[in-house]
This record gives sequence, C-alpha cells and structure tokens, in this order.
Amino acid sequence: MPSPAPPPAPPQDAPPQDAPEAGDPAFREYVTSRSGSLLRMAYLLTRNRADAEDLVQAALAKTYQAWNRIEDRGAVDGYVRRAMVNTHISWWRRRRVEEYPTDDIPDQPVVDHASDSEVQDAVRRAIERLPQRMRAAVVLRYYEDMSEAEIANVLGVSLGTVKSTVSRAVAKLRIDADLLEG
Repeated sequence: MPSPAPPPAPPQDAPPQDAPEAGDPAFREYVTSRSGSLLRMAYLLTRNRADAEDLVQAALAKTYQAWNRIEDRGAVDGYVRRAMVNTHISWWRRRRVEEYPTDDIPDQPVVDHASDSEVQDAVRRAIERLPQRMRAAVVLRYYEDMSEAEIANVLGVSLGTVKSTVSRAVAKLRIDADLLEG
C-alpha cells in the first residue's frame, strides 16, 4: 500500500501560523487608538521624530506577529512598550561607535552642544509662559509646521485670529527676558 502524499508546502510569503488574519480589525483598532501615545513614548526614548516613528513601526510589527498569542488584550500596551524598549536598546547597541584611546589630539575641536540645549530650554520655557491660545498657535505653526488655515481649523477660530495671535506671540517672545540674555 503506497504512503499518502505529503501535504503541500505553504507558499514562501505566507504569514506565520500564529499571525492574525490579514487586516484583523482588533489589531487595526488598537493601532488607531494607541499610535499617538506610542509615538510619544518612542520620542522620549529616541529624542528624534523619525527614529521614534521607526521604533513604533518595528514594535507594532513584532506585536502583529504575536497578536494571536496575546490572551490578555489589556496587556497589549505593556507588550508593545517592552518591544519598543528592547528594540531601542538593540538599535543603540548596534549604532554604538567603538572608541579607542590614542596619543594623537584631534585636528578639530569637539563641538559643545550644551549651549544649544540651553537655548532650546530657554525657548521652551518662554513658550510655556505664553497664554494657552498663543502657545497653541506658536507650537502648531513653528513646531508642527501647519499653515495658518490648518491652525484656524484645528483651533476653531478665524484665519485673521490665527495671524494676529501668532504675531502677538512672536512679539512677546522677542522681548522675553530669558531669550534676550542669550
């Protein structure tokens, strides 16, 4: 009696057996609802928006692969955050540049970034002292790079109000005592 034929091999690009169905609505809903919070945490780890986005993407890819194995959906945030921390540490170790002692003095002086940090801190403190609407307008305009029309839509005010608010906020920042010291 001949032996039965072996089952056909799965295609090479088939997802792992424990991966969720393509477009799993629960995973999609999780990503939609938590992506902002995850991006903020990733930014705190990396201090760079592009690296933070990459870190969230990598952590969500790992979570997607393990989605069906995560029984407690309330623990998904912890799983993703742990994946982000582990991935960040792995990236940091990979990027680390080896340093070797040498008898030669470098040709160029080392740049001191402390003054840049002090200026950034002074600007941040000055913006925090602005009234709430001015602060929101300045952050949306200069940090989020939104147009005046987009800011008006987000804040629910007229375009003229945005223009005058940003103008008054910048004028206040120009005369801020902490910023004049630098």
